[in-house]
Amino acid sequence: MNGSRRIRISLLAATATALLCAGTATSVAAPLPAPGAQDTGPAAAAGSASVERLIVGYKSRAAEARSNDAAAKDAEAKGEKAGESLDFDRRLGTGAALVDLGAELGKADTADVMAAFRADPDVAYVVQDTRMYATAVQPNDTEYSRQWDLFEATAGMNVPGAWDKATGEGVKVAVIDTGYVAHSDLAANVIAGYDFISDSFMANDGGGRDSNAADPGDWMNRGECGTDQFGQPVPARDTNNSWHGTHVAGTIAATTGNSKGIAGIAYNATVQPVRVLGKCGGTTADIIDAITWASGGSVQGVPANPNPADVINMSLGGGGACDSGTQSAINGAVSRGTTVVVAAGNSNANAANFNPASCSNVISVAASDREGNRAAYSNYGSVVDITAPGGETSVSSANGIWSTLNTGTRSVGSENYVAYQGTSMAAPHIAGLAALMNQASPSMTPAQIESSIKTNARTLPGSCSGGCGAGLANATAAVGAGSGEPVPPTGNVFTNSANVNIPDNSTVTSSIPVTSISGNAPTALKVAVDIKHTYRGDLRIELVAPNGGSTQLKATSSSDSADNVITTYTVDASAVAASGTWKLRVTDIYSGDTGYIDSWSLTF
Repeated sequence: MNGSRRIRISLLAATATALLCAGTATSVAAPLPAPGAQDTGPAAAAGSASVERLIVGYKSRAAEARSNDAAAKDAEAKGEKAGESLDFDRRLGTGAALVDLGAELGKADTADVMAAFRADPDVAYVVQDTRMYATAVQPNDTEYSRQWDLFEATAGMNVPGAWDKATGEGVKVAVIDTGYVAHSDLAANVIAGYDFISDSFMANDGGGRDSNAADPGDWMNRGECGTDQFGQPVPARDTNNSWHGTHVAGTIAATTGNSKGIAGIAYNATVQPVRVLGKCGGTTADIIDAITWASGGSVQGVPANPNPADVINMSLGGGGACDSGTQSAINGAVSRGTTVVVAAGNSNANAANFNPASCSNVISVAASDREGNRAAYSNYGSVVDITAPGGETSVSSANGIWSTLNTGTRSVGSENYVAYQGTSMAAPHIAGLAALMNQASPSMTPAQIESSIKTNARTLPGSCSGGCGAGLANATAAVGAGSGEPVPPTGNVFTNSANVNIPDNSTVTSSIPVTSISGNAPTALKVAVDIKHTYRGDLRIELVAPNGGSTQLKATSSSDSADNVITTYTVDASAVAASGTWKLRVTDIYSGDTGYIDSWSLTF
């Protein structure tokens, strides 16, 4: 990696930090609820508080990437250089090192420590271990009402028509959230999960990580989570238990046809509670490990997940654009075949400034109200992929999203049903839909599931300012229960799975011979690419047709420091004969980062 690019990266990182602080200043408490509702916890603004830990991703060739002892020695050395005492804490599921700063540092001291890591050519990225919070907005009214969000013609998601084709049978959905409180309308579909909260205070259950994902509650007293940058207590007032994860899980897979309660969208799917949110929210490090474990990856010190998820739902978020550590975990999950669904956020702001809403390889979900408008609280923007019902209880609890809950305010009470509103409620609608699609077409990749959901969306019946993605999700069309069976892409698939190394400052090609296809290639030739690389911004990717013509699929970028390129491109190749030898040409334009073409395919 040359020096000029490293300078640019440092400047970009400094800018991102400034933006995070600026965003914090406008969101001191949790995203403001609509009138008549109460918020569920402290804000993403708590990210402006002192930093306690860093997440350091080392390049694959570095000793620190493989050895905990080496990572510990490196942390100690970096601390001495910055005049601080640093300790290696543990290895995250992505392979990154979690580094304890030893004491809460101010922004200037933290910046010095991070600069020491960034200056090391063996470090791929370093990010702060920040807190994220549940993105629901909790109303006061607890009266049960109809699930307009599933079937109403105006702005429902048209779910009943999809049940003719799929109910989620055999599909596993991980809900990365607050855990699970027992509810008879959901219990039959809940399987064993894991508690990833490593801080015993935040866990609120008497310990740290363990195999018990039960939700003990996340109530908080005023000021229990510290203060914001203005010295105001966080939270600003006492809060009660949200039982957020159980509400989310009910939308996805509550038991249906049992003469009680609500209907889950994928009511024969299983739900695995993966606990990362407790008192004062949750940390990036715990969420990274949860994503990795839930999708079947390995996390040091944690038993392997016997039920890797087909779909992950994350109705959580914090301020700031997607960090490299979280992106790396998401990329790993998607590479293992897991569809990742995230909430866009509740700040009525551009979702590009929220994490994980702005991450790549996720389905980012905005919320709509009962009339089909973008909900007043919902985030928006170009990173939003789709909109789903999230409700607005400011009008009436009947206009919220009804799901499974508990009456307990400071301990576990009795089960009930409550209407919530939020992008937290919209996201599980899409997670449930993805589960239906996974059962109906098990060979679909996460990219194909996302594409089908977006392609088959309908225009929002109301208004949307700022960008609501492809529109309002239409379950019947996406699953294929309606006319046209619009899932998944069909045609002849040609694949090359032979690994091809990509050395520094070089160009490599991988070939696929295509035979027995008459005429020209289609106007929408699908090019699925899986490239493992420690700095994907180094790469230019081109598709070379049999006649020698080329199409650029991806340009280089000095600011894109994330790992890997795992995506599907669509190319208009209608002017080229289909049969012949097609090539994927990959050029690495910098030194210091390497990788390989894992596989790629063409779908005609």
